[in-house]
Amino acid sequence: MKRSLIERKLGRVETALDKAIEKQEIPGAVVLARMPREDELLEYSWVRGLASARPERLPMRRDTVFDLASLTKPMATTTAIMMLLDEGSISLDDPVAKTLPTFAERGKEEVTIRHLLSHSAGLKPWREFHELLIQKERKSGERLLGTKEGRDWIVDRILRGALVHQPGEAAVYGDLDFIVLAAIVEEVSNQPFDEFCESRIFTRLGLVDTRFIPIPVDGSQPAPDSVRTRIAATENCSWRERIIWGEVHDPNASAMGGVAGHAGLFSTADDVMRFGQLFLDAYHDRNPSLPPERVREFCEKQLLPESSDWALGWDTPTKGASSSGVHFSEKSVGHLGFTGTSLWIDLERELVVVMLTNRIHQVAKRSRFDLRPKIHDAIVEAFTA
Repeated sequence: MKRSLIERKLGRVETALDKAIEKQEIPGAVVLARMPREDELLEYSWVRGLASARPERLPMRRDTVFDLASLTKPMATTTAIMMLLDEGSISLDDPVAKTLPTFAERGKEEVTIRHLLSHSAGLKPWREFHELLIQKERKSGERLLGTKEGRDWIVDRILRGALVHQPGEAAVYGDLDFIVLAAIVEEVSNQPFDEFCESRIFTRLGLVDTRFIPIPVDGSQPAPDSVRTRIAATENCSWRERIIWGEVHDPNASAMGGVAGHAGLFSTADDVMRFGQLFLDAYHDRNPSLPPERVREFCEKQLLPESSDWALGWDTPTKGASSSGVHFSEKSVGHLGFTGTSLWIDLERELVVVMLTNRIHQVAKRSRFDLRPKIHDAIVEAFTA
């Protein structure tokens, strides 16, 4: 009886997702959820719609690879920093300038790694660096987009930039903090960021379809056709003059060659679920693949400032305004990606929900995309029925 009630309530999830596809709010989606309950493990999966409508029409599959966008921040950059902290190479309250001396310019001496992880450093949230590189290319006649020279120029501009507010004074979500964090990882580890993440995180955690897709400097297609047909397409990009398919959507990550601390990671729903489950297991001392004490530390709100809901590299539910809906406990962490991706983990219920969509591909209109809280609410209500 209880099982049939759960299944009936889960029908609300499918109805909401089917309507979103019918109204052309999303082309397709993969949703996975799991939660232990009494003596059983509740699991849910839903796959529907199109991974690509143009240039080829391809159905969504459970193993479709998505551009995770800002899920790169917790799954790659935050976890990389966590690994370096655990081995003692850095400390949360180290000034950024200790590792990257150039960062001390223009009054940034007191900004710490903790500030960057909690979006309270005071850096500008975003700049159109790709447009600045395009302008430089036109003047010089040299290719900069996607090259090491272009990437280094972007990082240097951020390191030498001024603050828009004092450290800890406000929490303003942005990308530049995480570009700096990736630069710290490279400087401390003496490895390219993608190589560090591949060896220290993805391989270690058994994530078989999780990787960055570097953009070749000759401008050719980053992913071969055999790989691209598994990848969900994203936006019809005006400045690249093509549908983005098999390469990173984020313009600054693209300008940096496809590998960046704020965006660029690609993965499947099953890999994101595995990451979320291992993170949850580490939090409860059940798996040492990620350092348990560090995981718990990174889940704590930093209160920088006191009104901020940011933990270290992770968001937490904002009462009345969270993409996790209204039922996730205060002891929850999660993150979103602009392309239509999300991962939320309820640390108390031990619930993990992965929702991957290609919401910016060939949609009829740009909506507020309020589908996430509806889906999360319906899943929690079904699993707790």
